[in-house]
Amino acid sequence: QVQVVESGGGLVQPGGSLKLSCTASGSISNLSVMGWYRQVPGKQRELVATITSSGTDTYVDSVKGRFTISRDNAKNTVHLLMTSLKPEDTAVYYCNVAKLYWGRGTQVTVSL
Repeated sequence: QVQVVESGGGLVQPGGSLKLSCTASGSISNLSVMGWYRQVPGKQRELVATITSSGTDTYVDSVKGRFTISRDNAKNTVHLLMTSLKPEDTAVYYCNVAKLYWGRGTQVTVSL
């Protein structure tokens, strides 16, 4: 009943930038915390960034200063602006809403 749809993934060179977007729709009354996770095959899914409805954000240390999370409550949308990308940022990025709902993921590949 709740749909979570990501977009914006792709292939980018080291040092480049990408902007991911995620929109939630359906039967959801309170978006509460929205966030981004990433996962590499054989590794645990890692929390990358979160943002509350009031705009308080958190980041994993490895992306601080490079990634920026933002949201538009009226549009039920969260964004992740990724700059200065490194090969180790390569992963499938997943949008999470209220710790309950997940998107299908979008591939981000940082490579020459």
